[in-house]
Amino acid sequence: MRVIDLSLAVNDFMPGVSVSVAKRLEVEGWNATTLNLYSHCGTHMDAPRHFLSDGATLDEQDLSVCVGEATVINLAPATPRQLIDVEDLGSHAEKIGPGARLLFRTDWHKRFGTPEYRNELPRISLNLANWLVERQVAMIGVEPPSVADVNNARELTDVHQTLFRGNVLIVEGIAHLDKLTQETVEFIALPMKVTGGDGSPVRAIAIEK
Repeated sequence: MRVIDLSLAVNDFMPGVSVSVAKRLEVEGWNATTLNLYSHCGTHMDAPRHFLSDGATLDEQDLSVCVGEATVINLAPATPRQLIDVEDLGSHAEKIGPGARLLFRTDWHKRFGTPEYRNELPRISLNLANWLVERQVAMIGVEPPSVADVNNARELTDVHQTLFRGNVLIVEGIAHLDKLTQETVEFIALPMKVTGGDGSPVRAIAIEK
């Protein structure tokens, strides 16, 4: 069994993160830190409440969707602002059905720390979002920090709401899909159990057997 970490490291250099010293070993007798985290920082999971006023919250998430077999869709290397549509799925399209988990490899994580990572991201088209809902896909994971253009409010809202209303779980900010050697892996991404939460950082991993 091989375990591959698909998560970005959380530290003071990550947008939306502040790490400060709370206790020191030499003073209080133990080390501890205070973490101030934006709910959608780094590798994270969106809850429907993120874009739907009546959407389910993080503590209501069915964890069985967060764990299970996932298919890697290799789109690497993605181009800046690439609009990913159904035809980009290639031969995978005919195999995708109810309960599927899809990981979209774009190698975009390599741009983390640059302006392009957020502002030029490849994204899921509204047409593809509707198609995923029609196919009853359970979860999608993407490498950019969002499934849609963060600088286009209409696109951002439409794509998220379409996926959420169709019960498609969204994991964003995934990294290191290029380290996978198998097209099908066991995927795990568990969020913190935040009451009323709209999102949470996750530790995402893939297991190759």
